[in-house]
Amino acid sequence: MREWNTSLPNLMEPWFWTQPADEIDAVIARYHAEAPLDWFEEPYFSEWVAPSPGYWCVTRHEDIATISRNTEVFSSARGITLGDNPPEFTEFFSSMIAMDDPRHARLRRIVAKGFTPKMLEQLDGGIREGAREIVNSICEQGTCEFVWDVAAALPLRIVCDLMGIPGSEYKFVFDRTNIILGISDPDFQPPDGDLATALLQAGADLAELMKEVAAAKQGGDGTDLTSMIVNAELEDDRLSEADLASFFVLLVVAGNETTRNSTAWGLKFLTDNPDQRATWMADFEGVAPTAVEEIVRVASPVSYMRRSVTRDVECGGRQMHEGDKLAMFYIAANRDPAVFDDPFKFDVLRDPNPQYGFGGPGPHFCLGAHLARRQITTMYRELFTRLPDIVAAGEPDLLQASFIHGVKRLDAEFTPAAPMAA
Repeated sequence: MREWNTSLPNLMEPWFWTQPADEIDAVIARYHAEAPLDWFEEPYFSEWVAPSPGYWCVTRHEDIATISRNTEVFSSARGITLGDNPPEFTEFFSSMIAMDDPRHARLRRIVAKGFTPKMLEQLDGGIREGAREIVNSICEQGTCEFVWDVAAALPLRIVCDLMGIPGSEYKFVFDRTNIILGISDPDFQPPDGDLATALLQAGADLAELMKEVAAAKQGGDGTDLTSMIVNAELEDDRLSEADLASFFVLLVVAGNETTRNSTAWGLKFLTDNPDQRATWMADFEGVAPTAVEEIVRVASPVSYMRRSVTRDVECGGRQMHEGDKLAMFYIAANRDPAVFDDPFKFDVLRDPNPQYGFGGPGPHFCLGAHLARRQITTMYRELFTRLPDIVAAGEPDLLQASFIHGVKRLDAEFTPAAPMAA
């Protein structure tokens, strides 16, 4: 019988991630020194998530690489978050992230059409226009709530544009993504406490919207990803209505949250490290590639991903058994002293930077990583050019969640400026 490690705080507890960053970093440092791969109790989530004996908490960069590449032994199909949900629930909310090959490979091949260099070039104009309009909306005020007014606005718009969702639906989509990913936080829970119903309703709302959009695209000549999928000439290049809806839920949730939280954390990091901010501003284009990677590394917007062991195996010096759960904590691997010099330092010139902010290596590496990098770069180019003294005004209000390393609110201040003409 394995015994839980009770000498360290459990990284799966949502409250843990609302602590100050230096306290979190101190615990992560202890994990690397004392228990880089150990067995922990699975916290209680809710009455509708089945409990289990425990889980392996994986924090080493090297171990996560091994697990991520070996998908036959370490499966995604049983869920990507620790709680065991019904298979239909897992598949709907997680789409191809919670699939193994060959289903995963087929779905990824089809939707990858939206992330080709040509498609990304087509989106560039919308990204630049969106960033300009966002800054125009706040520039005369001198203050803003950075998460809602800036960080969240651009990725939501771009994901919806990619899928051909009209602008009139942006708020509808945004509200439902907050429910899905923030359900462990009291701020996003329904008054009646019925979390399962709230999640299912939010997902159903997004699926119905995608169904309506897909139907409108049938037979058209649109260049968005939905049009490409529903009008594909070959049957094998089309998705079922259910698969398309599930992918849309994944895209608006994962695509929105990852870029949104990286952008929000970026302002906090740059405010706390004015020397790094000055380095980037002195040579924006030259430093942007490494600065964005460093923002994503330190932010680690997706804290962890689960895998399930399909057969008895040894990994990282530990004997694991079929059915065991593992939580690959990217945020800890991104602070692994065996890989990163001075891992808790924010360094916009860090190179190399093999960060796992977009997931570990292997078939599940984030399909939208390049799109996210473009959005973060464009948003900060616009901010530095037009609001060069923008800073975080106070500490961020953090999301109470173990899966998403999120910022709910972050006040910002700057010298007011005039809007820019279109």
